[in-house]
Amino acid sequence: MTMRRIVSIWFPRFPMERWTKLRQRQRNALPPEGPLALIADGPKGPVIHDLNEAAREAGIRRGARAVDMRALCPALHFEQADPAGDKVALEKLALWARRWCPWSIAEGRSGLLLDTTGSDHLWGGEAAMLADMEARFKMLGYGCRLAIAPTIGAAHAFSYYGESHTLCTDPAADLAPLPVASLRLEPDTILLLHRLGLRRIGDLMAVPRLHLTRRFSRSELAANPLLRLDQALGRTDEPLDAPEEALPFHAQKSLAEPIVDPMNHLPDLFRQLCALLQEAGHGARRVRLTVYRTDGEIGRIEAATAAPTRDPAHMASLFRERVEHLDPGFGFDVIALEALAAHTMNTVQTDLTAPSDDSLDLPRLIDRLTNRFGDATIYCPLPYESHVPERARRNAPPLAKKPKDEMSEPFAAQRPLRLLDPAEEVRVLYAVPEGPPAQFVWRRRPHRIARHQGPERIAPEWWRDRAGTRLRDYYRVEDTTGRRFWLYREGLHGDGRGGEPRWFLHGLFA
Repeated sequence: MTMRRIVSIWFPRFPMERWTKLRQRQRNALPPEGPLALIADGPKGPVIHDLNEAAREAGIRRGARAVDMRALCPALHFEQADPAGDKVALEKLALWARRWCPWSIAEGRSGLLLDTTGSDHLWGGEAAMLADMEARFKMLGYGCRLAIAPTIGAAHAFSYYGESHTLCTDPAADLAPLPVASLRLEPDTILLLHRLGLRRIGDLMAVPRLHLTRRFSRSELAANPLLRLDQALGRTDEPLDAPEEALPFHAQKSLAEPIVDPMNHLPDLFRQLCALLQEAGHGARRVRLTVYRTDGEIGRIEAATAAPTRDPAHMASLFRERVEHLDPGFGFDVIALEALAAHTMNTVQTDLTAPSDDSLDLPRLIDRLTNRFGDATIYCPLPYESHVPERARRNAPPLAKKPKDEMSEPFAAQRPLRLLDPAEEVRVLYAVPEGPPAQFVWRRRPHRIARHQGPERIAPEWWRDRAGTRLRDYYRVEDTTGRRFWLYREGLHGDGRGGEPRWFLHGLFA
């Protein structure tokens, strides 16, 4: 069984480095060289959120009150921190880090966790993979410390408190020299352990387990050194819950040099993805293209299909016109394809001589139209159980199956092919007060009625409509030019539900 491998990446100066990058990108002048600190709101006023090297040498401490540190160092320059922006940037960086593995999450305020189990051979081994990570984050302007271990707790301990680029295989032996603070414990618990003389993880492991259980059995996880030790040693499972789970059908390609147009590399990636789908007996219904930029940004495009498919040429055609909308920045160096939705797809042979399947022509046409005009423009209208005309239809996917209890043909034939949404109010001249209309004006054009049929009375749906909704009397009318319309009168004289009845044009007959 393959040993689990977790990479922990810590950015010791992430807020300050991100602030510097933003100032440079916005072409704003940086403060004069000297002590600089980012401040954030605290319970008793502004506190130090992060600081530069000069401030650190001047004795400025992170988390201290800004007024106290200004008294200690009068030359200290303050800038406003952006903790919310730092959190969003770290989460984006976690997605960008999926160039190395399928699972990655942000940890705390300045760290990343990656599950690289089985991925290191793609980068020439674990040492080469960590070196590549460090080099790429340095290009983005972030200094980092990295470590890899079989557990999240051990990897975190080495990246934050051990030596960078540590390759741990035996946490029980390698963790012993590290301080107990590396177990992700809260400050009060660390202080208590120090008072008990337990400063190293080795000291903690030497204490009989029963004594620790008696003392910390009711403590929460962050205050329980026994549970944290079990997590670090692998005795207790600690899953890495990625916000977006890795998908089973995934193809990825790393490029030696950045490019601005990924289209030439897509056919090979689509063949790899379709091979995975073919092996599993599935077809893709939604595919996502992800491009990783060298500046830490990612771009994504999705395309859906009307029916499951594993045809590489057809998939590539769905992205051909949309790839140009991706912003290349300084270039893409990793391209990935994922099947977001996949359904079972059986291989069907329709003819002994013809290699192609004509039944795929319609789905592919729908895919091309949807890709060109959008998902909301291509749909299949299906009947719905309602006697109110505008509610008697639902828009379904283009290839949706029709229900067995369809609207009866005689009733459907009386309805127009085209309904106006919403119905448009018209001005009507009456023949008799409660009779059919004689003439109406629609869109500033008068229409004199030559013949009519009706009325067809449609009552409100009392279980859905609000109180006071008026009934409708529908008329099928034809004007003197031969055009046929579907009009209705809303309400009756003296029905007690409003003023005078109103007339609306609701549909057009072919």
